[in-house]
Amino acid sequence: MLLPVVGLVLAGACSMGKCGIALAEEAKPAAPATNPLNPQRAYGYLNDICAIGPRMSGSPGMKKQQELLQAHFEKLGAKVTYQEFMAINPLGGAKVPMANMLVEWHPDRKDRVLLVAHYDTRPLPDRDLDPVKRRSGTFIGANDGGSGVAVMMELANFMPKLQGPVGVDFLLVDGEELVYDDNRDPYFLGSSWFAKKYSEKPPEYKYRWGVVLDMVGDSDLQIYQEKNSTSWHDSRPLVKEIWATAGKLGVKEFLPSVGYQVRDDHLPLRNTAKIPTCDIIDFDYLPWHTSNDTAQHCSGASLAKVGWVIYEWLQGQESAQAAN
Repeated sequence: MLLPVVGLVLAGACSMGKCGIALAEEAKPAAPATNPLNPQRAYGYLNDICAIGPRMSGSPGMKKQQELLQAHFEKLGAKVTYQEFMAINPLGGAKVPMANMLVEWHPDRKDRVLLVAHYDTRPLPDRDLDPVKRRSGTFIGANDGGSGVAVMMELANFMPKLQGPVGVDFLLVDGEELVYDDNRDPYFLGSSWFAKKYSEKPPEYKYRWGVVLDMVGDSDLQIYQEKNSTSWHDSRPLVKEIWATAGKLGVKEFLPSVGYQVRDDHLPLRNTAKIPTCDIIDFDYLPWHTSNDTAQHCSGASLAKVGWVIYEWLQGQESAQAAN
């Protein structure tokens, strides 16, 4: 995951008091909603991903991950295809084969939502406290890369029975951070390629929304609204919908105030492909870009809560005609 543009902005939080006339007999409060997603299973998916090791673009680890994910999604009934392209490794200039993975659910539905996560890992833990590890250490990318993928793997168990008029595509983008030097190397290769192709040759269907899931597995989860996502007029309603869903479910980890402004895959998807897209990210993560970004710093509860909010939000989507 890329650098934030600005620091965390802690907006003034308003506490809402309950007012009104007390009644002699108050109605019993509704039973709290129950999360259908399985935290243990989601965490198991994350461990399976991390057990592969580094999953850098073009590496054997990436190939193993693709095989794991394709088998998982196809077993649950999805259609899996790849969008292949070539990129240049900024360290030496060698050509690197890239492949975005597109996982389609209910492809007959022409009104669609795009859920996005990057599934490549950074080449090195370049922000590690140990200078030796910064140059030659191992980066597992449990939260930064693995967590969004694990949420999608868990959500896949519910996608075949998703009701309503909206179809869903999972987009796992390659080359999000084939980066050795932040000041030199380009980010977002996969999402930029996808956005370019979508713009140049629009498909028969249309994505009404895009949602990026990045760094959503932190065991101390705090997800603020991302500043770009709230400032764009076309994605602002999307942010409001998702955070309102979290509030309805009682998922307090979604904080209804603006935090970091982040450069992420939502930029090319919104600016090039013209898909209104928001970024769901917890950037306050100490092991970021270090060798300590391992599964032990993540939790199944966090993965399941994020997946639950997205699943409930998807179920609440109406047809575009009805919405208008």
